[in-house]
Amino acid sequence: MRPSSLRWRLRWLVIGALVAVLVPLGLFSMRITLREMDELADGRLAQAAHVLQLMVRGAGIDALAGSARAPGQPPATLAQSRHTFESEVAFQVIDRDGRVRLATANFAALPVHMAVGAGFADIEWQGYRWRTYRTCDVPAGVCIVAGERYDSRHDILRALWLDHALLLVVGLPLIALLVGWAVRRGLRPLDRLADNLAARAPGSREPVALEAAPTELRPVVQALNTQLARLEDALERERRFSADVAHELRTPLTTSLISVEGAIGNADPADADVALGQAQQALNGLARRVEQLLVLARLEAGVVDRPRETVDLVPLAGEVIEELAPMIGERHVDVTLEVPDVPVRVSGYSAGLLALIRNLVDNALRHVSEGGHVLLALGQVGTAVRIEVTDDGPGIPPERRHEVFARFHREPGGHNEGYGVGLSIVQRVAELHGATIELLDAPWGRGLSVRVSLPLATA
Repeated sequence: MRPSSLRWRLRWLVIGALVAVLVPLGLFSMRITLREMDELADGRLAQAAHVLQLMVRGAGIDALAGSARAPGQPPATLAQSRHTFESEVAFQVIDRDGRVRLATANFAALPVHMAVGAGFADIEWQGYRWRTYRTCDVPAGVCIVAGERYDSRHDILRALWLDHALLLVVGLPLIALLVGWAVRRGLRPLDRLADNLAARAPGSREPVALEAAPTELRPVVQALNTQLARLEDALERERRFSADVAHELRTPLTTSLISVEGAIGNADPADADVALGQAQQALNGLARRVEQLLVLARLEAGVVDRPRETVDLVPLAGEVIEELAPMIGERHVDVTLEVPDVPVRVSGYSAGLLALIRNLVDNALRHVSEGGHVLLALGQVGTAVRIEVTDDGPGIPPERRHEVFARFHREPGGHNEGYGVGLSIVQRVAELHGATIELLDAPWGRGLSVRVSLPLATA
């Protein structure tokens, strides 16, 4: 059996099961048939003896034998054909004196003592084994011995064996062929599924369709389509992320290399220090950009290292303000933090929520002018927690607000340091936490207000 072939495995398992059932049933049936055959033959033999007994009782032994025979005279015999079953059956008629008065040719010389006692017996006579039946009629003064050769029975038994064996010898190969055909036909949906997968174009997002799919195969096709969709999503993310990384890192790398080369080739120490400072600034920006790209990649892949926990947003907001303090001081921006006196708790991932608040504030800082104002407010409204970041920058027209969540999208009027991934990270974190995002007009007459609403953590 080919272990790698499901078709061969099924075929031989079915054939083995059939052989395991049919062979014992055939042997059991043959045993019952042989027993019934022996009983039938014995009944026929006894019936022939009783019929002959009735004939002797009705006509008399002298009438059947022709005349009274003197002692020592041979009995009257019946001629038998050598080419029929007559030579395989025999009988004797014995009178009350123990003389054989009438017999078939094959039992004419049979000694009387070889078939004594009433009922069935087995004897050896003239090179054959015989099955005999003896019955005595006391009123008529005769005993009847009827016999049948065992080889006659064996011929019938051999015919029965042939009939039973023919079913197995001819039937099993035929069944094997039919089972093979049935297995091939039954596994045809798998062949069609393999053909569909082989003909599938690389990168295709079309689900695998299998017409008239069997009930057992439908979950397989459904699971296969789900896995193919996940695989295509993962590959698409990898391709898109690779292209985006190559595009986004090209500029800061080029700037860093130019600054380093300028520092190396500049003989004036002051100019070299300026070039090195520019290179350091470019490398810091590159590191920050790589960090944001990695955060975006993890969020897009849905990678969460640990289960959700209860997170207090107030310390996270303070951490973000502290982290962005150098940028705040450099731009001379007035940043206000409004938090309640009680903890503001949500159920989620602290790293993701920290990235969400950081990117909201960072995005606001990059779109306000020097001396502008940014407000970070936390609060609870009903069963929801709000994170709201408001700036007095140029704002975003309502018709373009749906575009800002696209990766690497930059709004006109912002500073060149932006990477266009901040709001993409915010959107992905909000999706992971079941939150909603609203882009609203700032209450100061100009600017933008970004409001994120998260479910409140249960006690």
